[in-house]
Amino acid sequence: MRAHKRRELGQYIVADPAICHGQLTFKGTRILVSDVLYLLAKGHDWDRVSYEFDGRLSHAAIAEAITLASEALIKKTEKRRRAA
Repeated sequence: MRAHKRRELGQYIVADPAICHGQLTFKGTRILVSDVLYLLAKGHDWDRVSYEFDGRLSHAAIAEAITLASEALIKKTEKRRRAA
């Protein structure tokens, strides 16, 4: 069986099988990227999101999560469009 390794997806985001079963988290935390994106989608501003996680998330980390999510969405959409 192949062992999964830690993958750094940016300066702030990592997928590590030893942390939260490999879900995307912010480095040095167990804060799930999906939780942060959910709060943002619900209309929470960046300061409130940072506050919800005891100030452990910088605006730069939140911005990276949004950027990576938007890039993934665009890539997935382009694949579907090419397949059609």
